[in-house]
Amino acid sequence: MLQRTSCVDTINIKIVSFSSTVQIGDSCIINGLSRALAVQRESEVFYGNEGNLSSYQVYSEPIPFLPINESYTYSRQNPNPLIKVGRIDITGISSASLLHVGSSNHVSMEARIKHIRQLYPSPRNGENEGEQGQR
Repeated sequence: MLQRTSCVDTINIKIVSFSSTVQIGDSCIINGLSRALAVQRESEVFYGNEGNLSSYQVYSEPIPFLPINESYTYSRQNPNPLIKVGRIDITGISSASLLHVGSSNHVSMEARIKHIRQLYPSPRNGENEGEQGQR
């Protein structure tokens, strides 16, 4: 089998954050994992005992990988062993994301985010809705 070579003249990236990776060159295995807890409150209160990810089932339940039972055929021709790109411009790479220039054998990426919104109750009929914004 022919090997392919990746060639990029210029890569401009402004931000790489939160366990993200920029990989230049070939790799055998890439595993990316991100877990986040996002709490939004109308009142800025922190109780001190928050942030235990094991309290939430979303971080521990297995991801269902369903088998692919469809048959397929394909034909591949690589007459030119060079993949050439002039320029890559990226604003941001975040939360266990990956920019990879090269070949990989196995790639596994996972992101699990629990969003919690704690908002004041909506005003009932008859209450002055203008007062709620003053809390």
